[in-house]
Amino acid sequence: MLLAVDVGNTNLTIGLFDGDRRLADWRLKTDLEQTVDGWAALFHNLLSLADLKMSDVSGFVFSSVVPQLEASISGMAGRYLRLEPFQVTVSTRTGLAIRVDKPEEVGADRIVNSVAAAERYGCPCIAVDFGTAITFDAISANREYLGGIICPGVQVSSQALVRRTARLPQIDLRMPSSVIGTNTVGSLQSGLYYGMLGMLDGILDKMLDVLGRDTCVVATGGQAGILSPASLFIRTVDDGLTLEGLRLIWKLNRR
Repeated sequence: MLLAVDVGNTNLTIGLFDGDRRLADWRLKTDLEQTVDGWAALFHNLLSLADLKMSDVSGFVFSSVVPQLEASISGMAGRYLRLEPFQVTVSTRTGLAIRVDKPEEVGADRIVNSVAAAERYGCPCIAVDFGTAITFDAISANREYLGGIICPGVQVSSQALVRRTARLPQIDLRMPSSVIGTNTVGSLQSGLYYGMLGMLDGILDKMLDVLGRDTCVVATGGQAGILSPASLFIRTVDDGLTLEGLRLIWKLNRR
């Protein structure tokens, strides 16, 4: 069994694979103070939900954009799984050529998403990830990672607005009943939803001018299922994109 983990700023995405088949997956809040023993307790409980034990895990791969957690999660793999952890970085062999000015600045999650998008949907392609930030990553027809765009995420934008105003409530992202709000909550929902949708399609329109109009656009992440159906350009929502990228990179490097 392969245990794959993506450590994000807001959430952990965790998947369990038997060969090419994903047996289970979980999404949890990131705890910035997690310890080696805390990771072990977490994974022990999750594996128990799948009627498995820690000893059933034969491989461990992870990516992270939270440097302060990398030592503890690696330590857990060595102490409790008795495995050498495999951390995906921009220098890892991925099958993509990295064509950016400073490769070391590219988040590992963006590379992982790009690998899975290229493998599953062909090239050229764009991977859009709705996380703490919304990222757009471009892969050329020659399987080159060209870079991308980083924008504030849905929750970041909403929370920033609420913090800087005295009387506006916190809201969730959802499609409003009308584009013109007739009350404060409706106005906020319309602004957040259509503001994000306009940003999303505006950016994709410009990227498709560069990559070609036949470029496949795939979305993943927490709010992908809410915004993507209204997008003019997103063809597919793939909730397992990041985990699949981790599996593919693990498989490539094992071989």
